[in-house]
This record gives sequence, C-alpha cells and structure tokens, in this order.
Amino acid sequence: MKILWKVLTDVETKEGEGYFAAGSNCLKTELMPGHIKAQDAVIELSVDKDEKIFMNGYQTWTDCPEYTADQRQRGLNWLPKFGIDRFSLDRYSDYHFVEYPFKKGLFHGFSYCYFRKGDTYRLFGSLNEENGYTIFRYDANQNRLTLHKDNEGLKIGGPVELFRFYYAEGTEKEVFDGWFEALNIRPITDHKLCGYSSWYNRYQNIDEANMRKDLEGCKEIFSEGDLFQIDDGWEPFVGDWLTTDSVKFPNGLKQLVEDIHSSGFKAGLWLAPFVAEEKSELYLKHQDWFLKVNGGNWKCGCNWSGFYSLDIDNPEVIAYLKEAFHRVFDEWGFDLVKLDFLYGAAPFGNENETRAGRMYRAMRFLRELCGEKAILGCGVPVMPAFGLVEYCRISCDVSLDWNDVPYMRLIHRERTSTRNAIHNIISRHQLNRRAYLSDPDVFFLRSENTKLTTEQKDDLVTLDALFGDVFLTSDDPGNYTEEMKQKYREFRKLLKAENAEISLEGEVNVRYEINGEKHEKTLFKGSKL
Repeated sequence: MKILWKVLTDVETKEGEGYFAAGSNCLKTELMPGHIKAQDAVIELSVDKDEKIFMNGYQTWTDCPEYTADQRQRGLNWLPKFGIDRFSLDRYSDYHFVEYPFKKGLFHGFSYCYFRKGDTYRLFGSLNEENGYTIFRYDANQNRLTLHKDNEGLKIGGPVELFRFYYAEGTEKEVFDGWFEALNIRPITDHKLCGYSSWYNRYQNIDEANMRKDLEGCKEIFSEGDLFQIDDGWEPFVGDWLTTDSVKFPNGLKQLVEDIHSSGFKAGLWLAPFVAEEKSELYLKHQDWFLKVNGGNWKCGCNWSGFYSLDIDNPEVIAYLKEAFHRVFDEWGFDLVKLDFLYGAAPFGNENETRAGRMYRAMRFLRELCGEKAILGCGVPVMPAFGLVEYCRISCDVSLDWNDVPYMRLIHRERTSTRNAIHNIISRHQLNRRAYLSDPDVFFLRSENTKLTTEQKDDLVTLDALFGDVFLTSDDPGNYTEEMKQKYREFRKLLKAENAEISLEGEVNVRYEINGEKHEKTLFKGSKL
C-alpha cells in the first residue's frame, strides 16, 4: 500500500512517499526548528460499495456507527450559528477544530478506523497519540484515506515523528488483538461491574431518603460486591466537590457510604473533576482557575447553568482536586468514582503540548489521585483512557425513549439517545477486555418512567450483557414484580456467555455460548437503527 506524506512548518515544507505492509509502521523526518502548520499522509484505498466504514468518534459519547460509502456524517452545518454559540453546541466534541463537509461519502474519526467486508477487517490504529491525535479522513468519492496529525502550532526543534500506526487485515479478533499487542495495553481489572446507578430514573432529584429507599430495593436482587452508585445531584453545584447539598443530604455522605458497605455493596460517586458550572461557588470565587481562550473562560457546553473548563496548569486547581479526591475516598469512604465530562480538560494544545498530550496528562493525574480506587471514565476522548481506567463508557447516555424528541436529533453527535448508544455498543465492542472493561450504559426493566417497548428494553440488556462488562440499571428494584426479578436473574446469566459474536448485515444478530450450549438471536426487530 502506497503512502504519500507532507509536513508543513513555518520555516519549511517536507514531503515524501513510500510503501508499507501489515504490522507496525512509523514515519519520521528531520525538520528545522519552528512551528508545525500541518502533517498529512495520504493512502490510496479502494473500498467496495457494500463495505462498511467505521471512524472512531472523538469522545465516548460521539455517535459513530458503521457507514456505507453513500452516507453522510452529520456535523452542525444545518444549525444557525446563533444557536450554536448560545448553547456552545460545538464544544462537546471536535466541531470547533475539525471541518465537517456537508457532502455524502466524506467521513472522519480519531485514533483508529476500520473497513469491514463481511467478517474481514482492515484496521488502521494509531500507536502514538500523545504527539497529536491521528485524525483519519476517508473520501469515498476518491478512494482516499488521509491521516492528519492534530499538532498544529506545536514548536519543534529537530526530528519529528509523523505517524506511528498499526495496519492489519484479517478477522476481528486477529486485527484488534494485533493492535493492542502492538500498543502493549492490557485492562487494569477483569472484575465485571454490576449494580445500580441513580441517574436514569431520578437524575438530579436525589436525596438521602430516596437513596436509602433504592438501597433497600437493591438488597432484594443484587449480589455482595455489586455497586451502588450515587450520580449527579449530591453536590451543591457542579464543581463544588468538598461538601454535599445541605438540603438533600443534611447528614453528608459518610454514614450513607457506611450503610452501603454494611449492605454488602461497593459505593460509587459521580464527579466531573475538570469542569464547573456557572452557578458554582468555585466558578464565582475563582475566575482565575479557568482555562482562558481569547481573553475569556472556555465554555464547554450548556448543561446545568453552563459549564467551563478548569485550567490543569494552575497549581491551585491541582491542589483543589487533590483535596476533593482525598475527601471522597479517605473521609467519605467511596470505592469507585464515575468521572464525567473529562474532555473539558483538554480542548486545546499549545506550542509545548498537543491537545492529545494534555488529555493524556489529565488522565494520568486522575489515575494518580485515585490510586487503587476504581475509575469509571465518561465523556473522555477514547484512546487517552486506554489502560488508565478500569471501566469506560463507549457510548452516549441512553434516553428514556428510543431516540429522544425530534428537535434534539438536530444537535451534536454526543446527544442522549438509546438508538445512538446501541450504534456504539456494536461498533466499539472490540475495546472491551482490550482497552478496559466497557460500559455500554444502563439498561431498564421497569415499566414506569420510560417509553421504551418491552422488546427494546430486553434487547438492550441482552446487548449490554454480551458486549460490555459494566452491567448497571437505574431501576429501583424494590418496585420490581416477581417476573421482573426473575428476568433480571436470567439476563445477568448472560455475563457468563463465551464466544459472543455480532453480525451487522441488515439485522443485528448475536451468537454466544453458555455452558457449551449455542444460542442465536436477532435484536431490535422493527426498531430503526
């Protein structure tokens, strides 16, 4: 396969060509000191019309299904600029630094991509993202794959590694096993995570009373060592992590954690460590702690009262986060933290560090803070989390219906959607037990507070159990009927399945074995994926 490469700096341009074969490949060049303006490599790649195209999305929530060559990857092109600016819709992902051409057959993704024809894969995977995210662009109209290094503005003073990547053709197992062997990455844990999360039923409307109610319900069906996770809503405002909401949790969290432990469960807590909302005490009192871009604080999105990026180069921010994690683990006694909106740590690079390098640094800092306590990563660029968290989300948040309300479907690829979550559970299932244990987000068995059909709920939990290793629900099991309790037990048995495979030719067909017995099932019949 032939590759053409070009590097532009503010002092010179270098280009060349060569060939590469399967396995690990690296391109380097010598450059005069200066600032990088662009790095690109072009590969002529022929893709059949019926071949599937996968481009990994920027962060865990980014919708990234398999495409065909005649489809379009939608950005924010059709939204009015005043709406994008008002709600900071371009801040949730790559929209503020990657162009989305409004044309069929043009696709892009980060860190890895593959082309699949039946059971045969052609995988391109980066082996070094700290020197800049590898952005893959495929133009189906010209059969051209372009690799772009996201390191514009980086100051260099000599040899530069352009791209280090892995290429392989073969079965799914062959190509992904080969890539992770070349990366030398293994999961931190093999312990599957089962249990409860408060978010997808109560959302921020949690308090000590309803958490204790749900805890009692969990005792009826969960096993010793399962997780009871308190999600967003325990804190006064997002960013204020040193105390609890005095109205919702007047007695704090320490005693509640002790009661979770005495019930036989592990205790988990949600935080968004690298951001703070506009109404938080942190934001109001410490304006100098926030990342400055063009003279103003960088707004990450419109959740809550609007939220902003903390500057991880500020020593006071680092000290504050160390104090917060000390309180969560050492004073309150939590065993696991779900760390969310992590992309907020690194929306930009600079002349000394790439955007990706900053994200890696942020993730290593979190690993240091948590020590042997478990991390469930969420809202994070995918590859910087490899090997640094025990568990990681691979999809957007599921919704209480199939695909959210129509007007929400017009916004970013990171929106809440059960349909989109299923896309990613399917297309990213290869990361499970290779990069970390994957979190496909929660499932529902309840009948109240959801518009999903019984078939959709049952198929979602089947997919979660077969292709993820985080098996959480936001139901209150205390409200389960005996039929629901039995259904939960049966679905949980799927976690013991072996040789699980998925076929995506027209329908979603899964195959697996339990105790040597083979099973096959078609999922989501009649639900438009």
